[in-house]
Amino acid sequence: MRPVDETSFETALGERVQDMVEACTRCGKCAEVCPSLVPAGISDARPEDLIGGILDIVRTGDGPETSRNWAASCMLSGECIKACDYGVNPRFLLAMARLGVAKSDKELSERRRQGVERYRQVSRGVTMLSRLQLDAEVLERLGQKSASVSTPAEPADFAFYTGCNVLKTPHIALLALDIMDVLGVSYQVMGGPSHCCGISQLMSGDAEMAGRLGSNSMEKLSHSRSGQVITWCPTCYVQFTETILPTVERQRGSRPFEMNPFMRFLGDRLAQLKPHLQHRVDMRVALHKHPGVAGVVEAATEILKMVPGIELIDLHQPAVGLQSVHVGVLPKLKRELQQRELEAARDAGVDALVAVYHSDHRELCAHERDWTFRIINILEVLGESMGLHRHDRYKELKVIQDADQIVTECSDLIARHSLDARDARDVVVRVLLGDQPLPLKGGHERGASGVAE
Repeated sequence: MRPVDETSFETALGERVQDMVEACTRCGKCAEVCPSLVPAGISDARPEDLIGGILDIVRTGDGPETSRNWAASCMLSGECIKACDYGVNPRFLLAMARLGVAKSDKELSERRRQGVERYRQVSRGVTMLSRLQLDAEVLERLGQKSASVSTPAEPADFAFYTGCNVLKTPHIALLALDIMDVLGVSYQVMGGPSHCCGISQLMSGDAEMAGRLGSNSMEKLSHSRSGQVITWCPTCYVQFTETILPTVERQRGSRPFEMNPFMRFLGDRLAQLKPHLQHRVDMRVALHKHPGVAGVVEAATEILKMVPGIELIDLHQPAVGLQSVHVGVLPKLKRELQQRELEAARDAGVDALVAVYHSDHRELCAHERDWTFRIINILEVLGESMGLHRHDRYKELKVIQDADQIVTECSDLIARHSLDARDARDVVVRVLLGDQPLPLKGGHERGASGVAE
């Protein structure tokens, strides 16, 4: 077993990458199944050449333009992982290719500066939007006070890791906690910018700082009785399970915990969950799907089928990406997919379009204003059947679509948290209202029916 910290994180990461490069046969099966190639305009390239170019970029930082485009257009759908017969994770190699391009194109000082700026932007948006919706007591329940993140005298069964951005839509995270309470699960909540997974730094090309931040958060998360961390955010899940934890394991010879996405956690407990689904929820619903984390869509489907009164409708729409935000690397495709799904939901006559992840909800929820169906999170459906409710203040504010009115609506919490109203307005404009890849309709019509708002 290698002594602790014998090598730096970046050195250990490089060793892992080299092992994977050597294991890759360049067969091209990963590229053959990738949903990014057509919308990225590189479907004419030979799959063998695409993956070969990725390996060149990983090794040297340089490679053919088509392979650079492939790396840049990765939506993290994960189809490539399932296609590989040799134990290689092509999604990880594409991430390392992006890292290699960043290192080749920019000096470390510039990459580090960009990583810091990305982190600050995320932190500012999360901090402000959560405080425009929640008082201090509820924020503390979500792990956003120092007393909440200290090591408890008695370790909980699980650590519940929110990640950062779900705190912008806090009703989702609160429902997850409420559901675990009903199931009798003991947990310690951790998350927010103080528990960064390091993704902003990795995306900026600063692998060493990504490792430091991720390893620091890893230490905080490693105190559960079960050795298990339940995670909400799929980005954090991929960052930890594909980059941070395996690299730390190479450094130290072991990893401190395993991670399980919340939906899979519930999917493993369907028998325990079923007796608590006591209220009918009479709705025709369609599930908004992203396949990037294996088993999540399947678990969500089984949970919805188990809720009394729910009729699950298949819209037969493409499912790509890790979550909606990752489809943003191909913005035209994202707008087309969202438009087609909204139209399909209308045509199918559903009562609600149901998303799993927080970025899906942020991008889609305001469209509820313009269509004949609701846009809700899956935990709202589950919660209703369990007698649990959390108000979706985020959607309520976003549907207003007027920054000054939104700030006025939040004036009590702005005063209570001693926030600057001008800063609040700036975040509302850039983050809350700016998170709208498919524009809302200009008028007040709702869908094709012309029903007044």
